Amino acid sequence: MASSIIHMAVANELNKKLNRDNKSILIGSIAPDIAKLIGEDKKKSHFITNEPNIPDLNKFLSVYKTDLEDDFVLGYYIHLFTDYVWFKYFIPNYLKDSYVCDLNNNKLNLTEEEIVNYIYNDYTNLNSKVIDCYNLELSIFYEDYPTFKNIIQEIPMNRINVLIDNAGIIIKNAKRSTAYLFDIKNVSEFINFCVQIILNDLKDLRIYKV
Repeated sequence: MASSIIHMAVANELNKKLNRDNKSILIGSIAPDIAKLIGEDKKKSHFITNEPNIPDLNKFLSVYKTDLEDDFVLGYYIHLFTDYVWFKYFIPNYLKDSYVCDLNNNKLNLTEEEIVNYIYNDYTNLNSKVIDCYNLELSIFYEDYPTFKNIIQEIPMNRINVLIDNAGIIIKNAKRSTAYLFDIKNVSEFINFCVQIILNDLKDLRIYKV
């Protein structure tokens, strides 16, 4: 899945068009990942059905489409859509049948565990760059946060504090290091693509009106 910072960057860019409550949108945009923080399977929180790792957006909409006027719920949907694009279109560029392509186009034969380690290293390397590039206002994770309506039933809304505390730790520990699989150029292209495709979807859903 995309990193928390990437999710927030997508939501932040979208909200420049949507003009919703930014704090609620950003917290909603990382909310599905609370599952892994409390030791639960992400299939439920990410609405995963048939395809591994890929959220079933129609399943989410069948339950919560009428709730997308709520800023937190909209942020949640943006997270799922970002993960959908991440696994459907972005990651396949790097993970081939029997090897991984690094930034120098070298073919690396890696175990699944090694691939995960490479990806998470790149997240750490990219977090500070994404924060700078998209001018993310992250003080929200060090301030009081709003009380959210108990709409999303797939996550424990009474544990939102765990999510926010973890985001603060990620931000604090962001550092620059060697990139292996993707860099800020790749990720910026991904973020910009996500913003456009999600914005088009929100137009179809009549959530965003030009």
